Amino acid sequence: MADKAEKMKARLPRGFVDRTADDIRAVDKMMRAIREKFELYGFEPVEQPFVEYTDALGKFLPDQDRPNEGVFSFQDDDEQWLSLRYDLTAPLARYVAENFETLPKPYRSYRSGWVFRNEKPGPGRFRQFMQFDADIVGTPGVAADAEMAMMMADTLEAVGIARGDYVIRVNNRKVLDGVLEAIGLGGEGNAGRRLAVLRAIDKLDKFGPEGVRLLLGEGRKDESGDFTKGAELDDAGIATVLGYIESGEVADNEGVHELAQIRSLIAAAGYDDGRVKIDPSVVRGLEYYTGPVYEAELLFEVPNEKGEIVRFGSVAGGGRYDGLVSRFRGEPVPATGFSIGVSRLTTALKNLGKLDTSSVIAPVVVLVMDRDTESLGRCQKMVTALRDAGIRAEMYLGGSGMKAQMKYADRRGAPCVVIQGGDEREKGEVQIKDLIAGAKAAQEITDNAEWRESRPAQFSVKEDELVEAVRRVLAGQAEDRTA
Repeated sequence: MADKAEKMKARLPRGFVDRTADDIRAVDKMMRAIREKFELYGFEPVEQPFVEYTDALGKFLPDQDRPNEGVFSFQDDDEQWLSLRYDLTAPLARYVAENFETLPKPYRSYRSGWVFRNEKPGPGRFRQFMQFDADIVGTPGVAADAEMAMMMADTLEAVGIARGDYVIRVNNRKVLDGVLEAIGLGGEGNAGRRLAVLRAIDKLDKFGPEGVRLLLGEGRKDESGDFTKGAELDDAGIATVLGYIESGEVADNEGVHELAQIRSLIAAAGYDDGRVKIDPSVVRGLEYYTGPVYEAELLFEVPNEKGEIVRFGSVAGGGRYDGLVSRFRGEPVPATGFSIGVSRLTTALKNLGKLDTSSVIAPVVVLVMDRDTESLGRCQKMVTALRDAGIRAEMYLGGSGMKAQMKYADRRGAPCVVIQGGDEREKGEVQIKDLIAGAKAAQEITDNAEWRESRPAQFSVKEDELVEAVRRVLAGQAEDRTA
């Protein structure tokens, strides 16, 4: 036996989580509904790999000169930098550019998968998380942006978010460009400070106006003591930005006209009933957005980490990114799309009781009394018969005895077990033990004779009646759950 000091410690890296069966089933259930809605809108699935060349991911990364800053990166054997994808949009842009001549334009696609951020983890902030994206590439007008906002609304309702419990908020980066130019942040030389201003505005729902004021100025220190450097605007610049957020008023520009078109399209389709709204505080935090931006916010209230009651907040967002594909093509290629934060939306649906996976039935366990080849073959035949009938089933494959096998079945949540000892084998019978009925009968304090008579916890049937008998047990348990 290895010395205890030599044993490796089992530990999970910070910012990552293990997923349980219930979590996986809940996400799968939600994603099926999302996929059906995207397909209804005419979108087609596509998938790109986890790894891309770092330079293909684009200038929206926190620091392109240091590939490991913000992304997980490594060098290939030819010394080229590769990175785990930061989101699903940049890989799509590379894919479209590479297959531009063979894809239909406009190209409607959706994809889901894991993305990775090499950032400081914290409560609700992970280094690996799942996104579900939909994009339209090759359509220049804002009709595509309006449709994406409407599809986002329909998708939330498809997964169980009631109308009135969400809003899709829409703005335009071109409107914000006018505000930034008004405070002297035009031109390439101010790109970093412009992004700092945009990210400050994007924190309005999280930190409120005073928090945004600090981020527009010298910076903000959070409760843990971490300091976020601000955009270093002067008082007049801060007042201009905060005034825009409050009123939405800005000098007439192309972005204002595009928002007016989107408003008309939304109204024509009947989505101006509170589902989709124009909102000047929406900016989105990534630099590659070039036009309309939109965000899905859930309006119902939940307790936060401190126990305070707050709005749930954003679960999806996106916008127009006309420059991403163009970087590879050297010609204008308009594109727009949005991304759903799968983990956040899953959490929201769990809060609403919309992702209950308790209806999943654990497998029936066939216990193994003897381990000779003939006995194992009989057990395997029973398992196969149950599976052929569409009933989840497994043969116990451990090396323990009867008591441990029953404990295993109980821990698995098995609805019942199938037992065939020597006596049953001679009679051509099997014993079926209803674990749910048995547990309930054991809890009865008063007379339970009637219960046992109407639905016995353990009974014998002929081998060829096994499937039907198990079906009756499962049906009885189903009735109990709905009673």
